[in-house]
Amino acid sequence: MPERIRTDVLVVGSGPAGSTAARFAAESGVRVTFVEGRAEVGTPVRCGELVPSDDEIRGMFPAATDIASLFDMPGNLRVREIEGIGLTDPKGRRTLLDFTGYSTDRDRFDNYLASEAVKAGAELFKGCQFKGVKGGLAETTAGEIEYKVIIGADGPGSRVAKALGLPKNMHPYPAVTAQAEGDFDPYVEMFFGGIAPGAYGWIIPKAGRANVGVGFSPKFADGTLGEYFETFKGRHNLNTISEMHGKYVPSEGMVSRVVTDDGMIVGDAAGHVISVNGGGIPLAVIGGRACGQVAGDHLRKGRPLSDYQRECEKIFRRPLDTAAKNKRLADAFAFRSEFSTAACMKLLGKRRMGNLIRCKRIFP
Repeated sequence: MPERIRTDVLVVGSGPAGSTAARFAAESGVRVTFVEGRAEVGTPVRCGELVPSDDEIRGMFPAATDIASLFDMPGNLRVREIEGIGLTDPKGRRTLLDFTGYSTDRDRFDNYLASEAVKAGAELFKGCQFKGVKGGLAETTAGEIEYKVIIGADGPGSRVAKALGLPKNMHPYPAVTAQAEGDFDPYVEMFFGGIAPGAYGWIIPKAGRANVGVGFSPKFADGTLGEYFETFKGRHNLNTISEMHGKYVPSEGMVSRVVTDDGMIVGDAAGHVISVNGGGIPLAVIGGRACGQVAGDHLRKGRPLSDYQRECEKIFRRPLDTAAKNKRLADAFAFRSEFSTAACMKLLGKRRMGNLIRCKRIFP
């Protein structure tokens, strides 16, 4: 990387949000540079690797458009078709919900999206960590980058958001994930309680293995992720074949502001995550497209960057606020004990739990 480069749009982060933003900005004809702090795109995997079907995405985010074309991914990225979601309470009672989608390999998924951005004309630098901004210059570990618009797609603890003075994600949940070998039925399995109050686990089937993990609310459980993960593995006889990797998951919905005069944030950095289940891949791609298109139009046609805030409000605000309210209800009534978790899940029943995982109201 040169000592200083000049670009129109600088994207920090090469996950689904960053790569999609870079692609759509580049397709508009402006010069785009995107940087990844890690040595390789997509590794290590810190995600459940579940992609909902187009119909499920439309149901959760009805204001999003052109879903079919946006999520037209190569068939080899669809590792295992998903036929439903099982929700199990601390007493072992399982509720099976209709749900369609597929599991993927996030390293290959992310590399595909990054390659699409490069194909569109964006320039990728790996092993380049963002440090801060000063007068239209981004300071990185590989030198200075002069930009006109900067996009932060650098996760829930976004350094770009901090540099731009944008709100940070509050009360993120710690979670950990790994790969386990075995043959699993084509259902996502989620387990609430049974590990510790406020803790949950998941098994997402893949080809001859599964993505397995644990997350918890620090308000209700005071153990460590490693301890909870070992308990979860033991309960379900899981044989892990990869290292355990952790991350923080935004839990309060979209932050209040996602744009400044010369910058935007997207994906986890913007709180584009479903609070009740931690899902973020479809939101990252949808938000990345909106962010990249607005950045390109801003530089070529004078479109205000504030249009990105309006797009996010239209697409994400209501569903994510609903999910966050549902999460707060769960914190207030369900996650205080194993007994309350089981009682609340029984009270909700199948229909309301289906609404819960789809960002819909659970009570009139």
